Amino acid sequence: MSEKKINDYSLVEVFGAREHNLKNIDISFPRNQLVVITGLSGSGKSSLAFDTIYAEGQRRYMETFSAYSRQFMGGLERPDVDKISGLSPVIAIEQKTTGRNPRSTVGTITEIYDFLRLLYARTAEAYSPVTGELMQKMSEEQITNTILEQYSQQTVSILAPIVKGRKGHYRELFEQITKQGYLKVRIDGEIQDIHPKMQLDRYKIHDIEIVIDRIQIIPSTQKRLNDSIQIAMKQSKGLVKIVNEEQRVQNFSKFLMCPTSGISFDEPQPNTFSFNSPYGACNECDGVGIVYSIDPDSVFENTSLSITEGAITPLGKDLNTPAYDVIKSLAKKYHFSLTTPIKDLNPEILDILLNGTNETLSVKIIFGGFSSTYEMDYTGLQCLMGAKFQHKKTEEDQINDRYLHSSICPLCNGARLKKESLQFKIDNKNIFEIASTNITQLYEWANKIEEKLNTKQRIIAKEILKEIKTRTGFLLDVGLNYLNLNRPAQTLSGGEAQRIRLATQIGSQLMNVMFILDEPS
Repeated sequence: MSEKKINDYSLVEVFGAREHNLKNIDISFPRNQLVVITGLSGSGKSSLAFDTIYAEGQRRYMETFSAYSRQFMGGLERPDVDKISGLSPVIAIEQKTTGRNPRSTVGTITEIYDFLRLLYARTAEAYSPVTGELMQKMSEEQITNTILEQYSQQTVSILAPIVKGRKGHYRELFEQITKQGYLKVRIDGEIQDIHPKMQLDRYKIHDIEIVIDRIQIIPSTQKRLNDSIQIAMKQSKGLVKIVNEEQRVQNFSKFLMCPTSGISFDEPQPNTFSFNSPYGACNECDGVGIVYSIDPDSVFENTSLSITEGAITPLGKDLNTPAYDVIKSLAKKYHFSLTTPIKDLNPEILDILLNGTNETLSVKIIFGGFSSTYEMDYTGLQCLMGAKFQHKKTEEDQINDRYLHSSICPLCNGARLKKESLQFKIDNKNIFEIASTNITQLYEWANKIEEKLNTKQRIIAKEILKEIKTRTGFLLDVGLNYLNLNRPAQTLSGGEAQRIRLATQIGSQLMNVMFILDEPS
């Protein structure tokens, strides 16, 4: 009796399965083992595995939720089966291509990239994009001690940068500085007294710093120096400049800063390295790595035709549409005729037509005998063709791919991230370079990188690297050593996508779970 009981717990038993083309079958198979269901096409393999066993496992899981939660998730019908015993929680891993979202990559699917982002946010060092120097951040005490050491017996000016590389006359700013009790400012490298109604050339780029103090660096002035540094940092939000009598300039910051050029970065966060976040995504391609532009040869298939004759191929020949209302308003504003053949139009007009204009366009529409006018920013033909460029370009778009030309983003060179994000490096490599290596190389890098970290970095990185090594190890186990984390998910084959999902689920470390695979490769 006890032996039979043990056998019952070690088996999954299905009684009276009648789902789809199953003919009231009974079947049992062992738990915690690899079981293969084979048969001819149409024999009911998927009906048994997915529509019966998986469906019942999913239904039982849903029943563990409260009635309140289930009302939002909807109910699941019980499969046509008499009884299933010995069933564990079930996860189905079907062989199907991943979604068409161009933002999805191998790294985001497996979540390895998420751990890489965390690793870079906590342990990476920033390098200046101008000089290549290691960027530094100091406390107020460290800044004071550095100035005491480097400028001993010298007279220096302590400056608070408030304007850097911007145009304007700044009359109101000078009035505000005067009300705060300051008498001098440093403008474009020259210290000047503030006088009434003082203003600058509004069309030139300026650098403006408040002169907080002028002090001789000796031991007895340490407290005054420290107080002046605190005031300067308060005025300039964490920045301070030191200028000696020889006009040597040195920048200090409690944030990351290049000591030579004065360029500063915010403290890195995981989203600093995410191309799915506005904090990390390249501004030009919006984090996709590719930009799309109108292909003139496809849009104007016959340049001998005029716009009224249907020269703009994707807009068609019906002139009574909102799109052509915009074109008519554009023609009125820039003084060109809709009856002129495309080949005879001024090249500047063609460029405006294709790529848009910075000027606001007034569009007049007439509907049902009534007319109205609205203002719009005309960004080019793409805004009239139903195109949702960059990451928004999906199957539902009305625009046909033959009207678009794709190219690598010129700003990030396909890295998807802002240039500031790429200046953070571990072992002299940024996150894009690491994500571009294959899984084997990434696994080897994760195993060796601890040796190149300092003690503090090693403590922080230990658990993060452990997770990266574990997940890359699962990908190696399923034979995906040739992939890299930057590989777009939409380029994966069905078998590759299935193995990635399998490795991801195994990496989640769930216990006593039954996996159902559809035609595993």
